[in-house]
Formats: sequence, C-alpha cells, structure tokens
Amino acid sequence: MTAQTSAANPPAASSGQYSHAQILRILGGLMLGMFLAALDQTIVSTAIRTIGDDLHGLSVQAWVTTAYLITSTITTPIYGKLGDMYGRKKLFMFAITVFVIGSAACSFATSMYMLAAFRAFQGLGAGGLFTLVLAIIGDLVPPRERAKYTGYFMATFATSSVLGPVIGGLFAETSSILFISGWRWVFLVNVPIGIAALFVVWRTLHLDHVQRKARIDWWGAVALVIGLVPTLTVAEQGRTWGWTSGRSITAYVIAVIGVAMFILVERAMADDALIPLRIFKLRAASVTIVASIIVGMGMFGGITVLPLYFQIVHGASPMTSGFLMLPMVAGLMIAGIISGQVTSRTGRIREFPIFGTAIGTVGLLLLFLFVNADTPVWEVMAFMFIFGYGLGNCMQPLTIIVQNAVPPKEIGVATSSATFFRQMGGTLGVAIFLSILFSTVGDKITSAIQAAPPAVQGQIAQNRSVVAQIQNDSSVINKLPVDARHPFKVGFADSIHIIFIVAAAVMLVGFLVLLLMPKVELRGQSAADAAKAEAAAPAGGTSAAYDVDPSVTDLVGPPAHGATEDEAPRHRASDDAFATVPAHPADEAPKHAAAGGDYHPRHVQD
Repeated sequence: MTAQTSAANPPAASSGQYSHAQILRILGGLMLGMFLAALDQTIVSTAIRTIGDDLHGLSVQAWVTTAYLITSTITTPIYGKLGDMYGRKKLFMFAITVFVIGSAACSFATSMYMLAAFRAFQGLGAGGLFTLVLAIIGDLVPPRERAKYTGYFMATFATSSVLGPVIGGLFAETSSILFISGWRWVFLVNVPIGIAALFVVWRTLHLDHVQRKARIDWWGAVALVIGLVPTLTVAEQGRTWGWTSGRSITAYVIAVIGVAMFILVERAMADDALIPLRIFKLRAASVTIVASIIVGMGMFGGITVLPLYFQIVHGASPMTSGFLMLPMVAGLMIAGIISGQVTSRTGRIREFPIFGTAIGTVGLLLLFLFVNADTPVWEVMAFMFIFGYGLGNCMQPLTIIVQNAVPPKEIGVATSSATFFRQMGGTLGVAIFLSILFSTVGDKITSAIQAAPPAVQGQIAQNRSVVAQIQNDSSVINKLPVDARHPFKVGFADSIHIIFIVAAAVMLVGFLVLLLMPKVELRGQSAADAAKAEAAAPAGGTSAAYDVDPSVTDLVGPPAHGATEDEAPRHRASDDAFATVPAHPADEAPKHAAAGGDYHPRHVQD
C-alpha cells in the first residue's frame, strides 16, 4: 500500500507495506479512539449504582446500558459498510464527534430515562469506534502480523479497564467538582479525550482508499431496528410485564417480523447488504459469529454484575470496586498478549478461542460454586482472574479469524459483523442478567429474612420504610442496623449466584460451537494491498490479491470475492491466487462506455 506523503505519516515503503514505525504512529490515534469507547464502558458500570441512587431509579438502570448498546449495535454494521465504500478516516472522526456530543449531553440528565435517551445518542457514535479501529488495522497489516499488534490494543483496553473503575469511583464518591455533581464528570471526562483523539487521527491517519459504488442498505437498518428493539425491551421489562403478557407477546411477534424482514432485505441487497448472507456460508465466519455472541454475553455480563456484587454485598465504594476488578482485567490482558505473540510467531490461532471459552466456563463455575455473601474478597478475585484469562483468549483471535475468512476488500463488513454480534450478545446479556437479578432478588431477600434469627427479623420489621426502597436505592442498606443488613446482602448474592450458572452454561455452548472451527491459515497480505491489487488487475486477468484461507476453500470451494451464487465457479491461478472477477456489477466496465471513457475504480485519499 502506498500512503501519501506528509510530515505526520511518511510514505510507505516501495513494496507497498507500512513500516513498523509508521504503523505505530497511526496506532496512536486509533488507540485513543478505542480508549474512548473502552473507558466509557468501565467508568459508567462502576458509577451506575451512585447514578441510579441519585436519580432514584436503580431498578431501571438496565435502560441506561441497554439504550446505549442498542444504538451502538445497530450502527456497527452501517459503519462497517460505509467504511468499505467511502473510506474510514472521515467516518471515524464523525463517530468520535457524535460520541463526544452525546457524552456532554449525558452530564445534563435529570432522570434515568433522560440519561438513557442521551446514552442512546452517544451510542450512535460508539458503534463506529471499535469497528473502524479494527478495520483500519486490517487495511494496514496482514492477519498474521496483525496478531503482533494485539498487545497494543489489549494494553489500551486494560488501561481503560483499570482507570475507568478508579476514575468512575472517584467521581461517584465526590459530591461535586467545579459546582457540578461528581458523577456527571463520568461523562464529561470523555470530552477532552475525544477532542485529543480527533486531532491525533486527523494528523496521523492518511490512507489511500479504493472507492466503490454500491447501494446503502437503509431498509436493512430499519428491519434491524424492528427486530432488535422489541427483543431487548421485553428482556428488560418482562419481569414487570409478565413474560407471557399481551405486551410481551406483541414484542415477540414484532421482533420475529423484524428479523424475517432483515433476512429478506439482506438477500435482496446481495453484495450491498449490511451483513451479506453469504458470509454465513463460510464455516470459519459463521462459527466465529456465533461464538462472538456468546463471548459478548459473558464479557458484558461480568462487567455489569461483578461491580454490583462488590458494592452491595461487600459494601465496597465505587472506587474500591474498580480496584477489585483488576484481576479480571489482568487475566484478560495477559491472555491477549500471549495469544497475539504466539499467533504472530507460529500462525496458529484456532486453538485460542476454544481454550478461552473452556477456561471462561471454569471461571464462571467457580464463581457459582464458591461465591456467596460471606466469601472472602481475595477468593472472588482469584476466580475473576480465571474468567478474565478465558475472555482474553477470545476477543482479538475471533476478530482476526473472521477478517481472514472473507475477501480482503470486505474486511469492514466482516469486522463490523463480528463486532455487531458480539455487541448484540452483550446487549442481550446485560438485559437478561439484570432482569434475572431484579426479578429474583425480592424472593431471595424474603427467604433470607425468614431464615434470620428472630432478633434480626424484629430489627428489619422496625425499618419497613427503608426496606421498601432497597430495589431502587441500594444505599439504604447501610441505614439498617449492622445485623439487619446481612439478609439483604444474602438475597443479592443469591440472585447474582443464579447469573453465574446461567453465564457458565452459555459459555459452555460457546466452547462446543468453537470445536466446529475449521483449520485456519492466516493470510500474509494486508486488506488494502489486496484490494488495490485486484483493482489494478485487468478484467479477466489473474491477480495474487487474495491469499485465501485454505479452510474456506476446503469447505466451500474458492471464495466468491463478492460474487453471487449464480456466477460461474472460479478457477485457480496458482496455489494461493485466484482469477479475479468484478466484485459487483457496479464495479464492471460499463457496457456502453463513452469513447475514451475507460472505467477504473477510483483511488482517493481517505
């Protein structure tokens, strides 16, 4: 690939490859964008109890998280597709801008529902951050070498995971900073970081992009909204509506109609679809996508539930609960770095997510078997490390596998698809796990009170007005006499206990699914180099643009590279190259071109 010369980003080597130093300069801006998104996840999850208590709506906190995840999930495939079509730099800067504006708006919320609305707007920008970062790296670096840079991204994620809970806890515990409530700075802190990210990206990220003509799949996006929103709504509200109530059944029906519409629209849009259905014909991609849903449920569920456990059951402050999450973060980072280095040196990657889901299942089972209201904190942290180590073996390897499974020019669609399904799993996981928590905690507390000594029951009876507020404001537990607090902590711990076993069952399914993963051999060429080589090749000629994953050809024949099912089979040009054909009718030479009007895909600076 050839980059345009600038002071910030010198031209790439004549071979077309970026040097390690050039990639590191570009990584600076990308990691700031990733840091922005990752920090937001952890900083909010740590402070959400304080926010919910202050806004008198802890029991509806799922709306705040779910609203954000809904919009970020829906926009993820849109960013991926638009990035493939028009380039990623301006789109990335747009996503950062929307995210920063949404963050500033969240700081003005006066109710949990208003906060949920602003978080939904913030999510419109967040949908592009992770996806575009990973896709840009896919453009620059071949899959095998890409694993070498996993450590940088895991370090970014780990840093944000460490700083987020600490900063979130600090803000949550501070009554006001500069005459503004402390928790509101949880969102305001994104503003200066976002502005810095915008500047660095504008200064360092200079890419060439092969622009392609294609339709934008707006109807697919609409169908996705129709299918996803009712599903998440009933997951959050089912405990109050009733899972078989008229409103819940209506939501189920609308969701099924939306999913059916989405499938029909994607089939009609063919190569222009947000998520081309032919991706699912690639075994490596389909297995990875299913696994991404499961890993997303486990990751977001852990990030959401564990801080609540430490704060409510062990009485930890928000800041302290942030520090207590460090073992999970350390396990995730160590596993990510090790898996990246081994993959870079050996090319082996298939084994890591299989091993990771197995270890993650063990970690969750240990949390289920041994964690209760009286479990020592150090013991819980040890089990969290095991769980985090399992997740760390899944995150980046799954992304690299799906990027490697598709034609290089569709790396944006592949990346956004994997991210989309991981976020969808996370969204469902948060909604379902919190629904389990708040739908069972009342009965669990009642059972714990009945099992308490008569003296404790008498103390609780004398504080009925306090007890009635617990599900909306858990801080009132500290207003009870010391002995009277224990049954409530037992009730919360027992409800969280259920979540651990459900999550372990889900992670076990992920392990079984990943056993179906075919052999994976990583390409040695970056996506952008391959796309430019294909564009430069004469129609009907041969090109080495695609160093195709053998696992794909073994199972489904030579990949379509954007072709439809009706096209004639490809013929091998060599062991690792295929004859190329136009990716889409829009990319073909016009049948009635004007004189001298030869068609070529346009190379534009992104």
